[in-house]
Amino acid sequence: MSDGLVRYTLHDRVAVLTLDDGKANALSPTTIAALQATLDRAEREAAAVLLVGRAGRFSAGFDLNVMTGDLGGVRALVTACTGHALAAGALLLLAADLRLGARGQFRIGLNEVALQLTLPVFAMELARDRLATRLFTASVTQARIFDPEEACDAGFLDLLVPPDELLDTALAHARRLAALPDPAFARTKLRERGATVDRIRATLAEDIASLTTPPTA
Repeated sequence: MSDGLVRYTLHDRVAVLTLDDGKANALSPTTIAALQATLDRAEREAAAVLLVGRAGRFSAGFDLNVMTGDLGGVRALVTACTGHALAAGALLLLAADLRLGARGQFRIGLNEVALQLTLPVFAMELARDRLATRLFTASVTQARIFDPEEACDAGFLDLLVPPDELLDTALAHARRLAALPDPAFARTKLRERGATVDRIRATLAEDIASLTTPPTA
């Protein structure tokens, strides 16, 4: 299945979602809708998800100030970071269960403050949940950008592999996660990240409103 922005292919119990808008893989409303539709399909098919970009580019982040909800009830989400991952691209890494990155001269991180944007609460909470404490402030407030090796140390990635091995390695890990038994996997995952999800949901409406309200003089 393909809508031109997100390709969907099923390999055993793993749904491979490939982001490719031909440019920077910015998350526009159209791309977000396409991604949500494929995530919904993966949930219906009880498939683990492997999310990848094209070679050299995972995602440049939100298109302007577009914001969206969570990743739904996907059983397991593995990301194969094929290149640069900035702003919302980095957030996709923070939301995933397992993050594999390609070695190379790529840039990964939360650059919102450098772009004169306030990091939203949901992004802050995802970062707090996954990033190394010693690099949290540098990552979220100081907009530090990392190369893949540094990103692995910081907590954006879990494993680095050569670019030509990335997809096969990520697919193998996704199959391993897909084989873990439910309901043990789903219940444990909820206990692991449930508090973070609850904080995000409790503050999301106010958070988005604050980002879209012009500052008073």
